[in-house]
Amino acid sequence: MKYYITILIALISSSIFAQEAKLSATVSKNKLGLNQRLRIEFAINKQGGDHFTPPNFKNFKIVGGPSQSVSQSWVNGKVSFSQSYTYIIKPKRKGEFSIPSAKIEIDGETIKSDPIKIIVTSAVAVPKNPNDPDYIAEQNIHLVAEVSEYQPYVGEGIYVEYRLYFSNNVGIYDNAITESPQYSGFWNQEIKRNGSQVKTAMYNGEQYRYAVLHKALLIPTKSGKLTIDPMKMDIVVAVPTGRGDFFGNAITRQVRKEYTSARKTIMAQNLPIQDKPESFTGAVGDFKYSLNASKNSLKANESSQLKITVKGKGNLKLFELPTIETPKELEVYQPERKEKVSITSSGLTGSVTDTYTIVPEYKGKYKIPKTEFSYFNPKDEKYHTITTDEIFVDVLEGKELNTTTVIEKQEVQTSGNDFRYIQTSTSFSSQKNTDFFTSTLFYILLFIPLIAIPVVILINKKNEEKNADILGNKQRKADKLAKKYLSKAQKQLGNKEQFYEALEQALHNYLKAKLGVETSEISREKITELLQSKNVDNATISSFIEVLNDCDFARYTPITNVQMNEEYEKAKQIITLLDKQL
Repeated sequence: MKYYITILIALISSSIFAQEAKLSATVSKNKLGLNQRLRIEFAINKQGGDHFTPPNFKNFKIVGGPSQSVSQSWVNGKVSFSQSYTYIIKPKRKGEFSIPSAKIEIDGETIKSDPIKIIVTSAVAVPKNPNDPDYIAEQNIHLVAEVSEYQPYVGEGIYVEYRLYFSNNVGIYDNAITESPQYSGFWNQEIKRNGSQVKTAMYNGEQYRYAVLHKALLIPTKSGKLTIDPMKMDIVVAVPTGRGDFFGNAITRQVRKEYTSARKTIMAQNLPIQDKPESFTGAVGDFKYSLNASKNSLKANESSQLKITVKGKGNLKLFELPTIETPKELEVYQPERKEKVSITSSGLTGSVTDTYTIVPEYKGKYKIPKTEFSYFNPKDEKYHTITTDEIFVDVLEGKELNTTTVIEKQEVQTSGNDFRYIQTSTSFSSQKNTDFFTSTLFYILLFIPLIAIPVVILINKKNEEKNADILGNKQRKADKLAKKYLSKAQKQLGNKEQFYEALEQALHNYLKAKLGVETSEISREKITELLQSKNVDNATISSFIEVLNDCDFARYTPITNVQMNEEYEKAKQIITLLDKQL
């Protein structure tokens, strides 16, 4: 009997030690107020762990722990083991902090846990009831700004992505961005996305669903400390009440809350001064450079094109291309700029070309000097210089340069045949004489005014009736204007994401044209104030804001073609009403 027990223990031990060691870290909450506490647990899934080293809680105060626990189980032939170390900590100040990795040694190998981000807000009123809907909504939804690089070089592209994380415990019924982020000190461009699909991911040790709300490419234009201001949102959250209806479905309660992402700080680095080429004009990235001529041999007054092209990945829109120096005997026109640039999360990709047109006047062979292009590559942190070869343009035909032609005076010799092509005799023939006043053309010209006068009178009468219809003219003008702004949205009917993006853009473009402000960057409340200042009635304003909210809400819910057509007609009516009142 002892023999079998020994074998069983050996099998259990071998099974436990065979699994791969992993040190995991979990928290009770990843967003809390300054006056709250959280529990953080570090668990190792393999025996033999020794010398556990907790992380540095420099932004937190340990108010409890560490407490240890060990658990081991055998279920359906599978052995599981867990040894945990638990701390209760309290934040010292507000902000977004990262709890570093904990460490533990197993069989001479050091195992580390993943860092955990914690957001600390102002002190909150801790509810007496943990089932309070506001408290549940606060703990289960997080608006997070993810930045790809915090210490880029000036001119190096990074991206910021705003994600809305929400747990499976709550639902979202409506949301609206009330304050868009500002990118002071950056060249920025929104990165187009294929819709806002809901995905699943781990966030600070817990499983969440999330949607990407906004993504932008940022290129710092100056060095030093740069700040990305927060994004703010109003969200209607469906919170479970803990009760069920007659059919057993959970009963929820809707609460509206404001969420704010954390402010991000970027430290932009200056480009190195050492080894900086004289030909450097601010290009940062990885590029190729070329100089080509469309023709190397041509005649005088024929044209040839010289193309300077920079292609690759980097800040393609933010530097100057080299200029071409040509001999003064060649006529050169101002270059034509062509850009084929696409915007992705990894930066600007494509090519920029300057095309020079040259027209020679004199015969000869001309040299286009070599050119240089320099750029800084952040990956290897070095400057690179590309030099082109000299180009020769051979003008085969044309006037000689710096030559004088001498013309000698000669006596003019005449002969009897010199003027043989000059006609010296004439012949006349009779031609029939026609009277214009008896011709068909005369009668046509006579009766055209008699016919045109009543037609002109009739057209003028119709125009006067049309101009007198003031309301009708305003209606036709407003309808035409609405169709103009909504034409792009109409083309996207049936494609949900593209349709609602185009519809929202059309509404903002209309207000921008009428009010002279960029309404896409201000909140709904500010739009309401602007329209009220223009004496627009509240019912029309409410309908306009409602359509904007529908555009946001529709991206997270299934929408039929019928509903899209209704939204289109509603938007057209709103623009028509607004135009009458503005």
